[in-house]
Amino acid sequence: MRRTASDTAPAPVRRPKDRKARIALAGAELFCERGYHGVSVDEIAAAVGISGPAVYRHFPNKYAILVHATREVVGALLAATGEPAANSADGLLDELLRALAEVAVSRRRVAGLYQWEGRYLTPEHRQEFAASMATLVGRVAAPLRELRPELTAGQADLLVNAALSAFGSVTTYRAAATGTDTEHLLTRVAWTLLRTDAPAVPPRRRPAPEDTPATGPVRPASRRELLLIEAMRLFHRHGYHAVAVEDIGRAAGMQASSVYRYFPGKADLLAAAYYRATDRLTGATTAAIADASDPADALHRVVRAYVDFAFGQSDLVAVYLAENNNLPDRDRHELRGAQRLHVEEWVGLVRAVRPDLPAGDARVLVHAALNVVTDVGRLGRFDRTAGYDTWTARLALAVLHA
Repeated sequence: MRRTASDTAPAPVRRPKDRKARIALAGAELFCERGYHGVSVDEIAAAVGISGPAVYRHFPNKYAILVHATREVVGALLAATGEPAANSADGLLDELLRALAEVAVSRRRVAGLYQWEGRYLTPEHRQEFAASMATLVGRVAAPLRELRPELTAGQADLLVNAALSAFGSVTTYRAAATGTDTEHLLTRVAWTLLRTDAPAVPPRRRPAPEDTPATGPVRPASRRELLLIEAMRLFHRHGYHAVAVEDIGRAAGMQASSVYRYFPGKADLLAAAYYRATDRLTGATTAAIADASDPADALHRVVRAYVDFAFGQSDLVAVYLAENNNLPDRDRHELRGAQRLHVEEWVGLVRAVRPDLPAGDARVLVHAALNVVTDVGRLGRFDRTAGYDTWTARLALAVLHA
């Protein structure tokens, strides 16, 4: 039998119906792994297995991918908590926490978008994100206040945000954290946080970091020190890529050419800040352990030292957590090694206090506690008013004993 043209022609390649979602997912994973500015549209396309121009059939630019990916992350959380079946307040709360834990673990490679969305989204999209998160917090806070009627709305929201931070901590480290065991552990941590005493008075709101000079009333005597302080303030406010050497020099009251007398380039300034943060944190941790009477006391002192560090140098801590992808390769690897050593110091103390706790579980708890300190501290603008720092330290210790 003769074959017709239709018999021999290849079947047309059909475009997958979920290609837009695949592009957004690939973009989110790359953004979380290498930073928004460290990823190109062509690299996102390659991760999906398509050409760069094919991306533009779905998104006009890279920013649109970020917006869509952020919506997907929040949408997954809202979908998971939208129709709980339990009737009682404690049953409803447990159902919500388990659902959130499942989403956090299953989407750990992309959920990190929540930590730095404000840096790259426009005010309009930031407001959209904040409204969605307020809806999510409200869903969990409602049954919590039913169980704990003594809580004010503000106190309940703080506790819920602490629980969400614990779930989000699985995005902040590279070690394996998958499966139901991790979900169960994170749910237990969330329950522990929601049962913790709330601060008697909500923290007094201070001006936003960008409205308050980082140098305070007294300017540092050293120009090098002044450059570091101003650079951290600008990096925190705008993000590393949006800040030029000229901006740093202007903030410090000097010409850009003068900046280069102290630092060869912007990346060297960022690295210097990271090494400074690492040295200070290592010194504080070492001193805390040296003064302790036993492992439990050491753990308490180490947590307090970390809270003091975070509250005392919030710009430096924020940049330290958010901008490591912009470090030169050699510095990034060295500093990540130092970060791992700091975590393992905590893990060792936790296991000394709780010898039956597996090392993997201890590591999950440590990352959750560290994340709670920085996220809850940021919510209160790192204000020590009314003992907010002391309460934050209690939250972190509660996580480590969950």
